[in-house]
Amino acid sequence: MERPNPLQRLRCSVQNYDWGRPGADSLVATLHASNSGSQIELQKPYAELWMGTHESGPSYVVPPGNENGAAFGSESVSLKSWLSQNPNVLGRRVLDKWGCHLPFLFKVLSVAKALSIQAHPDKKLAETLHKLRPSVYKDDNHKPEMALAITKFEALCGFISIEELKSVLHNVPEVVELVGEADAAEVLRINEQDGEKKIKSVLQSVFTQLMSASAEMTTKVVNKMKNRLQIESQVRQLTEKEQLVLRLEEQYAADIGVISAFFLNYVKLNPNEALYLGANEPHAYLSGECVECMATSDNVVRAGLTPKHRDVQTLCSMLTYKQGFPEILKGFPVTPYITRYLPPFDEFEVDLCSLPRGATTVFPAIPGPSIFLVTGGEGIMFTGSSKSYEVGEGDVLFPATDTEITHTKPHLP
Repeated sequence: MERPNPLQRLRCSVQNYDWGRPGADSLVATLHASNSGSQIELQKPYAELWMGTHESGPSYVVPPGNENGAAFGSESVSLKSWLSQNPNVLGRRVLDKWGCHLPFLFKVLSVAKALSIQAHPDKKLAETLHKLRPSVYKDDNHKPEMALAITKFEALCGFISIEELKSVLHNVPEVVELVGEADAAEVLRINEQDGEKKIKSVLQSVFTQLMSASAEMTTKVVNKMKNRLQIESQVRQLTEKEQLVLRLEEQYAADIGVISAFFLNYVKLNPNEALYLGANEPHAYLSGECVECMATSDNVVRAGLTPKHRDVQTLCSMLTYKQGFPEILKGFPVTPYITRYLPPFDEFEVDLCSLPRGATTVFPAIPGPSIFLVTGGEGIMFTGSSKSYEVGEGDVLFPATDTEITHTKPHLP
């Protein structure tokens, strides 16, 4: 069998969810247009660029000699099919553990308005959900993920501390109205000496009560809160969280996710900062652009800020109910131009390369697959065979395992 080139160019899929940024203001739109040769529809939302083997948004191997082609013919081959025909490019460790497809899914996100309050199931729960409701939970894999900010990026992630929640109950009467006086009083009575198990049990009870509120009660209470905050804003400065919930209410009127934001940490990432999102942790992206990497899955359990299917019972039963502000990952340098971000699991790591003109860096050979995405600029990549590849914005490349890659950014002529 003829050995494939050590570096394959990919054409990648785009998702046009309604929370995406319009084409005129979307990095996803720009990258996809460069990657595919397609035209940007200026008012259409461009939400996610997918790079990998997941069937909901497959990537395709560009045939030799068609690197600048804008479209695929009927003979185009998906990356998943190509890997099944060339399994050795994945490396023995990946083949033994994950078979003939990538263990990770790589994305770019352009977020104009909030995504759903959601969590991703662990492996055991994913298998159960997929078996019970395959039309909703479309694969049996877990989905731990990491978001690396390209622009300033906002998210909700994980539960606030119990002390912060007590403050919410004192200052947001609408929350007490939804969860009930008894559950609110249980939270106010609890203290650190009660132990982690007791605290999590109380938090689960009060959060489940909140998320299970009827549509009529939710509409009434969200409107009451909005009116109160609008009046109070005339005589005092609203807190960041109060300003956020008013913004969410504009996007998703009368939605329980507006109120549930008071229970979650409001996280603001600067460019090149990252956030790790483990299984069974509640979160919602709010605005900005990021690259995201995750285990190869599209399993999402939603319960608010969405017109899509909600599964409140599953979400509230699966969460870990850990409290406290999440760790912000700043990465660590591996060369003068490469910063590495390591999540606490096996499927992937993310390297960020920022290369000035006239500089060169080397990506060492690794015993597994990679995907390279060029988000801006241009340069030349060399493999160990000295074969060169001109690359620029929107290029996506797949190197075989154990391929050393030298990347250089020439001076302007």
